[in-house]
Amino acid sequence: MSIENIQSKMEQLKMSHTANLIPELLGEAVSTKSSLTDFFENVLSLEIQAREERRVAASLKVSGLPRGMHLDNFDYLFQASVEKARIDHLATCDFIRNHENVLLFGPPGVGKTHLAVGIGVRAIHLGYSVIYYTVEELLQQLKKRSQTPVAKQRGRAYVKNALVVLDELGYQSLERHETHLFFQFVSARYMKGSTIITSNRSVKEWVDIFASDEMATTAILDRLFHKANIFNIDGPSYRLRDFDRMIKEGANNAG
Repeated sequence: MSIENIQSKMEQLKMSHTANLIPELLGEAVSTKSSLTDFFENVLSLEIQAREERRVAASLKVSGLPRGMHLDNFDYLFQASVEKARIDHLATCDFIRNHENVLLFGPPGVGKTHLAVGIGVRAIHLGYSVIYYTVEELLQQLKKRSQTPVAKQRGRAYVKNALVVLDELGYQSLERHETHLFFQFVSARYMKGSTIITSNRSVKEWVDIFASDEMATTAILDRLFHKANIFNIDGPSYRLRDFDRMIKEGANNAG
């Protein structure tokens, strides 16, 4: 069988990556005197690797996760209040398998979003479906379908994905109708999927977020905090650190 015929059959099997590499791989196998078994194992390994890279790239694009935030580039030395061991445990994504939530509290700039996104990226690499929203973006989606209970919206991304990363809870107060929709969202995912939430407001202040509705706030907290991993980050701001460095550099240049 000619190389062209082999490539044609591989393309029919959707092995497009290694089909183009066959001449090179055959030449390498001959020069190294590899066995047929080693040759085929190499071909299959390269194809699997290429497919996995395409899957991850596509999943990251669909997820909407901000780029550049990974657990590997989080500065634990600067943000000493974050326990790396606990984050490393979350990085195994056992919490997703167990339908647990992650709640990250702290003032602006301490790295809450970075950690939330980094965990989301790790989850995608491990094969989980992930979607990212700011609270405002989620509310826009919920309002579009407010006539249908969230629990019945099984095809929507904020229901079906294994992990929802929800950023910036507390930057705006929700109206009563929005609070009701948010409660539906939390209830629909309760014990069925995992949610990561970042908030700049302490738990005591959440009633102010949710239209001063104590009953709704309690119901939301009850579902979120059951089987939750809670982090209180109390440290300096990354953004202010960069700002301070720029000021110092400017002063040095001026001097």
